[in-house]
Amino acid sequence: MTTPSAPLRPGRPVIVVMGVSAAGKTSVGRALAERLALEFRDADDLHPDENVAKMTAGVPLTDVDRWPWLDRVGRALAAGAASGDGVVMACSALTSAYRFVLRHWSPDTVFVHLTAPRGVLEARMAGRSDHFMPSSLLDSQLATLEPLGDDEVGLTIDVTPTIDRIVDETVTALAALAPASRAPVRADARRLAPG
Repeated sequence: MTTPSAPLRPGRPVIVVMGVSAAGKTSVGRALAERLALEFRDADDLHPDENVAKMTAGVPLTDVDRWPWLDRVGRALAAGAASGDGVVMACSALTSAYRFVLRHWSPDTVFVHLTAPRGVLEARMAGRSDHFMPSSLLDSQLATLEPLGDDEVGLTIDVTPTIDRIVDETVTALAALAPASRAPVRADARRLAPG
C-alpha cells in the first residue's frame, strides 16, 4: 500500500482504478463502484477511434496520442467531483505525469493501483477475446508503469485473490485514508458474489 501524503477529502470519492492491461481494472472498478454506490466509467470508452485502431494493430500509443484522451478522462472525473456524486474510473494511468493530468482536472482523485505477477497478467490476456489490447503490448505497458509516488493519494492492491476479497481490501484501505473527523468511505452492506 502506498502511504498517502494527504487524506481523502469529504464527500463522494473520485477513484481511478489503475494498472496495466489485464490487471482487472474494469472488473474491480465495476465491483468497487457497486459496493460504494458510485457511477462506474471505463476510460477505454473515451479513447478516440484512432487510438483504438493503433492498439488493435499492436502499436503502442505515444504521449501525443494519450494527452487528448487523458483530458477526456480528466473532464469525466471532474464532472463526477462537481456533481458531488463521485465516480469510479478504470484507467491505465501508468505514469505520474498521466496521473498529474487527471489530478489537474480532479485534484482530490484517489488512485487504486492494481498489481499482479506478470504470469497472471499474461494468462488473463491470453484468455480474453473481447478487448482491443493485444498481449504483445504488455511489455510496453510494464516498461511505462510508474508506481504511485508519495505525493499521490492512493493504494496498491494485489489482484490475485477473488474480486470480492479485492473489493473488501480496497474499501478497508480507502476507509483508512479518510480522516477520523468525518465519516469514512462506506461500503454497501451487501456482499458481492465471489468473482
